[in-house]
Amino acid sequence: MDDSRVIPGDPAAPRPAASGCHGGRETLLEAARVAGKGEGLAKLLADYPKGPHDQPQSMCPAFGSLRVGLRMRRVATILSGSACCVYGLTFTSHFYGARRSVGYVPFNSESLVRGQLFEDIRDAVFKIAKPEDYDAVVVINLCVPTASGVPLELLPKQIEGVRIIGIDVPGFGVPTHAEAKDVLAGAMLRYARLEAEAGPVQRPRNPGGEEPKVSLIGELFPADPVGVSQLLAPMGLGLAPQVPTREWRDLYGALDCVVAAAVHPFYTASVREFAAAGRPVVGSGPVGLEATLAWLDSIGQAAVVPAAKIDAAKAHAQKTIGAVLAACPIKSRISLSGYEGSELLVARLLIEAGAEVPYVGTACPKTPWNETDRAWLEARGTHVQFRASLEQDVAAMLDIRPDLAVGTTPLVQKAKEMGIPGLYYTNMVSARPLLGAAGAGSLAGIVANQTRGAERFRTMVSFFEGVGKGPTAGYGFAGVPKEPPGARDRYRKILAAKRKAEAPTGEV
Repeated sequence: MDDSRVIPGDPAAPRPAASGCHGGRETLLEAARVAGKGEGLAKLLADYPKGPHDQPQSMCPAFGSLRVGLRMRRVATILSGSACCVYGLTFTSHFYGARRSVGYVPFNSESLVRGQLFEDIRDAVFKIAKPEDYDAVVVINLCVPTASGVPLELLPKQIEGVRIIGIDVPGFGVPTHAEAKDVLAGAMLRYARLEAEAGPVQRPRNPGGEEPKVSLIGELFPADPVGVSQLLAPMGLGLAPQVPTREWRDLYGALDCVVAAAVHPFYTASVREFAAAGRPVVGSGPVGLEATLAWLDSIGQAAVVPAAKIDAAKAHAQKTIGAVLAACPIKSRISLSGYEGSELLVARLLIEAGAEVPYVGTACPKTPWNETDRAWLEARGTHVQFRASLEQDVAAMLDIRPDLAVGTTPLVQKAKEMGIPGLYYTNMVSARPLLGAAGAGSLAGIVANQTRGAERFRTMVSFFEGVGKGPTAGYGFAGVPKEPPGARDRYRKILAAKRKAEAPTGEV
């Protein structure tokens, strides 16, 4: 092909060859920039800033976008990426309860470099985009297609009325799977907002009453919207469909609100779309008593609710939530970390219930929507670590020596090895109500049950002391093979000789 005749952005043009997942973040970033993805990556970096270190340890970020798409009715999802990545993502999605097929467009080096992969994706989209089956088709570029510049933005915007949403969700561009939920949610909101601005759109399946409504931003426990609805009722406010939505038409309902509540504060793209629609956005959330009262004030003022109605809502919350907190005290020292984005809210709830929480680590970033929670926690002596790494979470736990360590799987494993009760945040904390009166009473029981087991953990650690560690890992009490005399020294010399042979000339 004559390169001088290649049209910029032409999907049939030769694509720069990405080095593959093994190339490393910087190599993939540079390849993506050369391939014309620089603007998109710059936007991702602005929306989801990294730091203070590179990025937290998390599952593949694309899982967040995949999860959002798979939970929506009449939405098909197609992945474009390496087969191993697609296998892992589909396995994880089905492990978490997805009951829907995931589309996949395979490729090899030649089809990727020559632009055939884009044509294959386009063919797949036309094949699947049937209005009797789907409202939308989502195509997600993983690392290698993004780094190679596969231009999903050149896909048609709709086919026979079926919307086509193409997004890049590379692991080297989106820090966590929690934020990847926002990548797709924000893209869908933008599409729906432009549709609504262009003319009449479909009503949500369950539109609710005619009262002004509040949209909740964030993937919440199913009982939480019910509790929030009860808090809002005295102000004459109802709930719009929450974002991420469960159906395309719910996007219109979410945008048709008087105020949006960024309960999960990292939904930057979604917040931008609500702002573009002229909707005010309020941070924090109705957890515990202090946060709930402040949140009701903010919501009521943003929705221009009369002061008397705001006071009535606060009085109702004071009575119900105050009684639950008094009945369910928590008297424990707790270290808290996770990657769901609700960590600061959970810490506030624990502290209001009486717990001591010296450390909160979250894999998500500092944003304007969690600033109130950060200030509240730090005023009470809690260290808040944004973009926390596993190493920081473990170091904090070792320093604090809590009665209960709440965190990710590897942190909980480390805690239990030390005889400290541990609780997996995602499966045990996120799987419970957090907001309103139900949230106020949800954690006391599980904290009490776990801390009561501390002595059992210490007994187990003492019983198994020295077994299955280091070079003896995997062996029981007897039968550990004897190490041949001098084996370690010989192996050390072999490695040193290998390093010397592989070193460039002139280097030692």
